[in-house]
Amino acid sequence: MKRVLLSVLILVVIIPAAWVLIYKFEGKKPMVDIELPSLYLKKSYDMSVDVTDHNTGLRKIIVSIMQQGKEKVLLEKQYKPSSFLGLFPGSRQTKDSFIIPVQSWKYGMTDGDAIIRIMVSDYSWRGWNKGNISYMEKKVIIDSIPPKVSILTKRHNIERGGAALVIYKLFEENIKSGVSVGDNFFPGQAGLFENKNIHAAFFALNDLQGPGTQISVIAEDMAGNITKSGFHHYIRDKNFKTDILNISNRFLEQKIPDFDIGPKTGSFQGAENPLLEKFLYVNREVRKNNVETLFNSCKISENKKYWDGRFLRLKGSARRAGFADRRIYKYAGNEIDRAVHLGVDLASTSNAAVKTANSGRVILTQLVGIFGNTVIIDHGFGLCSLYAHLNQISVAVGDSVKRGDDIGFTGMTGLAGGDHLHFSMIVHNVFVNPVEWWDDSWIENNITSKIEEVRQMPN
Repeated sequence: MKRVLLSVLILVVIIPAAWVLIYKFEGKKPMVDIELPSLYLKKSYDMSVDVTDHNTGLRKIIVSIMQQGKEKVLLEKQYKPSSFLGLFPGSRQTKDSFIIPVQSWKYGMTDGDAIIRIMVSDYSWRGWNKGNISYMEKKVIIDSIPPKVSILTKRHNIERGGAALVIYKLFEENIKSGVSVGDNFFPGQAGLFENKNIHAAFFALNDLQGPGTQISVIAEDMAGNITKSGFHHYIRDKNFKTDILNISNRFLEQKIPDFDIGPKTGSFQGAENPLLEKFLYVNREVRKNNVETLFNSCKISENKKYWDGRFLRLKGSARRAGFADRRIYKYAGNEIDRAVHLGVDLASTSNAAVKTANSGRVILTQLVGIFGNTVIIDHGFGLCSLYAHLNQISVAVGDSVKRGDDIGFTGMTGLAGGDHLHFSMIVHNVFVNPVEWWDDSWIENNITSKIEEVRQMPN
């Protein structure tokens, strides 16, 4: 009988009591996760805090910011204790999340170092029932002053579809800067001058942007403080001609059947005119994807000026199509599509030698849809030249080339209707008028004279 009572005592009292003691004296600290937009605090700032304790549950959390002995509590929360010994499911809060606004300017704190401190405790009986306590500290820097920008160049004349250069000086490090043109952003970079605080940014207007387009230098520091600095500029308007391109059955039969459109291949077989439907798909959707491929290549442009002087034009060539020509495509007398020609078509003899327009490094050599066999050369600071419809490519990615080096031969690959070179100039992600870059005077007035003037300025 005594053995039975002892067994019952062990099962009913001693084992549960031992389990409760082990459970309530658990020693695992609560987990804390803090997410900051940056270690730099500007005037208005939100941080995210997540706390978790899956054992005895959360007891208390305090979040504060400290600077030079001054502490401001940003959040303090006491959690209700669990029900009897915390033994019942759902009786304790095991996790919580917060979005905490930090406005250091309201707390009388100044720019400089500060500390974000987080304390979280749980309902463990350890520490004389104070619980397990987690501390986390994050060093941050309060920075409420927008970066300073000084525009060094004075003349900024640009036309619709054209390019320009602005040079400016920054007065602190780790600043993201560049030129905002409408909704587009052209990054500025150091490297053109010995003084690393002087940045240069090539920027452009696309063929749709004319007078009235908003242009300014933007500088943003690590805290997110932004300076927007306008500068004197003059935008000339420009009209572009309209061409009508008649699409013949012969052209469709010659170019379209073998055009690779991936998964869409064969999807037009049920159409009344499968070749025409495939052409329209190529001229619209494939064109967009191809242009994106070209722009992605130019993203790796280096902050080094490789080129010098005017850019070369295909020797002995005649212009067959101009920059930003508005093209109307017709079939059987009816308009079927429209597009903009963002380059210059140059025709010489068939299979004519194509040479680099200026010095740089080769960043793309591949078949690019409607552009056919294509070469792109990086000339530095986001400026690239493009050579399309080539019959043959004689350079490779990574090659350094000099002005006038051979890179291939003209052809009619891609969507070309005849042997020619499609030549484009690109500034970051905008096609610009190549005619400017063929002109010694334009380059002197708009690019090189500015660089020389800044070089002559005292540091």
